[in-house]
Amino acid sequence: MEWLVIVLYGVTLLIICLFSLGQFNLTWHYLQAKKQKEELSEELSEYPIVTIQLPVFNERYVVERLIDAVMKIQYPKDKLEIQILDDSTDETVGIIAEKVNEYLADGWDIKQIRRPERVGFKAGALAYGLEKAKGEFIAIFDADFVPNPQFLMRTLSKFQNEKVGMIQTKWSHLNTDYGSLTKIQAFWLDAHFTVEQKGREHAGSFINFNGTAGVWRKACIQDAGGWQYDTITEDLDLSYRAQLKGWKFVYREEIESPAELPVLIPAVKSQQYRWNKGAAETARKTLGKVLTSNIGWNHKIRAVFHLLNSSVFLLLLIAAVLSIPMLYIKEYNPDLALVFDLGSIFIIGFLAMGFFYWVAAKATHPEYTFRYFIKNFPIFLAFSMGMALHNSIAVVEGYLGIKTPFVRTPKFNVQSKGDSWKGNQYLSKVLTPVTFMEGLLSIYFIYGIFSGFKLEDYGLMLFHGMLAIGFAYVFILSVKPMNNA
Repeated sequence: MEWLVIVLYGVTLLIICLFSLGQFNLTWHYLQAKKQKEELSEELSEYPIVTIQLPVFNERYVVERLIDAVMKIQYPKDKLEIQILDDSTDETVGIIAEKVNEYLADGWDIKQIRRPERVGFKAGALAYGLEKAKGEFIAIFDADFVPNPQFLMRTLSKFQNEKVGMIQTKWSHLNTDYGSLTKIQAFWLDAHFTVEQKGREHAGSFINFNGTAGVWRKACIQDAGGWQYDTITEDLDLSYRAQLKGWKFVYREEIESPAELPVLIPAVKSQQYRWNKGAAETARKTLGKVLTSNIGWNHKIRAVFHLLNSSVFLLLLIAAVLSIPMLYIKEYNPDLALVFDLGSIFIIGFLAMGFFYWVAAKATHPEYTFRYFIKNFPIFLAFSMGMALHNSIAVVEGYLGIKTPFVRTPKFNVQSKGDSWKGNQYLSKVLTPVTFMEGLLSIYFIYGIFSGFKLEDYGLMLFHGMLAIGFAYVFILSVKPMNNA
């Protein structure tokens, strides 16, 4: 039994280390990409018909802001179609109808499209709208976005190459400074939308459409098999199917698309659940096709890390839970000291991950990189550890093919500290067993700290401290909204 714990603990740490080295490789490619001279944006020689799709489901707090922002996008009126794909079941329907009538009176081609049945959730809505879309190109925005007026003029120029099937832009944030939770999310998302996306593009490997703030060539969507809803990350699924068919994707880091970050942990959890479970479902569906494709082995390796990235939470949870028994195994088996000492090699993975986020922080906040990084990186790590149980459950469900209802992320229209989320009718007020388990795990890792003092083995003290803080933080933030709602 002891050897089983040792082997499982060592294997999980090794795989986590490999994922970290994969991020280091993307960091290298990102830095190489930044050395290259930026291409000047080409002027549009003609204006193709564009359809903007706005998939909406019960978004009473933000839908008006979204529609007004989209209508400010600068593009010839006679070449633009706006589809509001409205699956709502509440007063959002009436709000949209009023806005549509307002803009119809001004001569805009804008439609409120309601399906007879909400099949396939967002993917189903996008597919339904695509059948009716006039545009050669399809731009998509989720309800929490406020697109830049220059969005189409700056993205469409990159479609001069007929092999380009999708352009993804960088998410920026409307409410980063609202609180600690929004700052943590911004820290992580900024790394994805700098180092990861640009690094993969520079390496010539697959990147992904992020579900919003991007433009598709309609022919690319159709050629790849269209929107499918057998996973809950239809964006990642279609991205891989399209690129396996030979379509090229372009990432535009310099074009920012502002969006609202979730301000409460239940909203963050629903978003994280969907992203991590959907990634596992997509890996289950697509990984075999990637490995048997004719792309280069280096691109296959990056694709494997990309598709399996959500597994890091499961590996982290296993390693964390086993780390306390490992303290006692080490204490009572001094002859295995060399085996345990070899574990220190995994500090390489930690340093690689630190470098990844350091480069991202420098790209995002060059004016105060060190202060920003030192303040946010430890908090981000602790929070990620605290989310390990919740996200691991999502990953396991995805790999096992367990189907669960689609869980939407509540939107709040909260941008500054003076804005209030209280009274939001979309916020779930039900505490789950997972929340209580997160509280128990915090206590478990406090026991790990106590064990370190007891055994005079301080090697895992910092690790257990961050785990205890992370799980306690997530637990408290999960309970707090229920008391204040």
